[in-house]
Amino acid sequence: MKRLLIIGILLVSVVLMAAQCGGAAPAPQQEAPSQPEVAKEEPAPAQQEAAPAQEEMAKEVTVVIGYTASKTGKLEVPSRGQSRGLELWMEQVNKEGLKLSDGTVVKFEAKTYDDESAKERVQLLYTTLIEEDKADFLISPYSSGLTDAAAVIAEQYGKVMITTGAASDATYKKGLTSAFQLYTPASRYLTGAIDLLASVDPNAKKIAIVYENAKFSTSVVEAAKAYAEGNGFEVVLFEGYDSDTTDFAPFINKISAAQPDAIMGGGHFNDGSTFARQLYEKGVDVKFLALLVAPPEPEFAELGDAALGVVGPSQWEPQANYTEEAAKKAGIEWYGLSVKDFVDAYQAKYDEIPGYHAAGGYAAGLILEKAIKDADSVEADKVKAALDNMDLLTFYGHVKFDTSAEAHGLQAAHDMVYVQWQKDDSGNLVKEVVWPPEGKSADPLYPLRPMQ
Repeated sequence: MKRLLIIGILLVSVVLMAAQCGGAAPAPQQEAPSQPEVAKEEPAPAQQEAAPAQEEMAKEVTVVIGYTASKTGKLEVPSRGQSRGLELWMEQVNKEGLKLSDGTVVKFEAKTYDDESAKERVQLLYTTLIEEDKADFLISPYSSGLTDAAAVIAEQYGKVMITTGAASDATYKKGLTSAFQLYTPASRYLTGAIDLLASVDPNAKKIAIVYENAKFSTSVVEAAKAYAEGNGFEVVLFEGYDSDTTDFAPFINKISAAQPDAIMGGGHFNDGSTFARQLYEKGVDVKFLALLVAPPEPEFAELGDAALGVVGPSQWEPQANYTEEAAKKAGIEWYGLSVKDFVDAYQAKYDEIPGYHAAGGYAAGLILEKAIKDADSVEADKVKAALDNMDLLTFYGHVKFDTSAEAHGLQAAHDMVYVQWQKDDSGNLVKEVVWPPEGKSADPLYPLRPMQ
């Protein structure tokens, strides 16, 4: 202790002597306080600059959308259109992002796999999308069969899935709560044609239904028959034909004997177009003809005058006249881009005119976007509630979902677009949308055509 005391005294003496001699010893005394001052001041501006950056980063969130597409297999062509429509929507919405009221900007990222048009792959892939890719929301694959398989997985994990490219009613009658259908259900494929008939001719009462004996067409016409009879029509003929039928004379004779105001039915392209041609050639006196599948196809015009006036259902057509003005007139909300803007954007990106598969793909993204906007959140429960409450018109048509326990998520408002072959001022056959009223591009031609 004495030694330390002596050393301290000597150090003090040295410092005093240096000060008296003008030495540099005081310099460290001036620098010493400056070091903590700098240490205190430097972090402050850095913290102030970091705060806005952190705040800005917190305002952007990425939502992962998972789906499969049939990039190979028998469903490749329609699935490609659906995927392209969805991709176009994502590209457009991500340019600026979807802004929520708290300043959050939502961006979207896709996770997708090739389901190879195979139902057995779908459930495995959708499980992967949820468990490994952490998908927040799902879009269905193309086709009712694949969608039905995917919907089960979506329900198990409580993931909202917008279904498109799938018309079956059955999926939504299993007690599911997470799947929301955009396509008009198969049970309503021809019901709009009955509404159209009633609209153009309140005196029409008798309908003949002749259809292909196949699962799809049978389910459609059975629902149409019940709907027609429930609306005061008499179904005077209800008869099916084999898929390979090429001679419709026996059925045409029965139609002539029944003297209906309208003929409905058909099945697929070959039988439907043959049926229409033979009705024309035999000069059947009928005012209204509506057939499944065949009329919306461009090749149907090759029938010439036999195609004139024929009506067919489609999920969507580029001629559809869904507009903001039509929404106001119908008293429902309008959302999104116009039909023209969609067609132009799709054609510019893919160098082809979009069909209803592409429109359905874009609409799936658009409806999810609107639900997130209405929910003002990306939380699944809030988005699901927004979908349950949705009732609006878009370029794709009217969208509203059944919220009953018996058929939750079934599309309740979207009508089939009914096209009719008419002639333009130059006498060329053109396809026009004649129903529903808010989407028509031309008034319906009625009666069907002058008979021979």
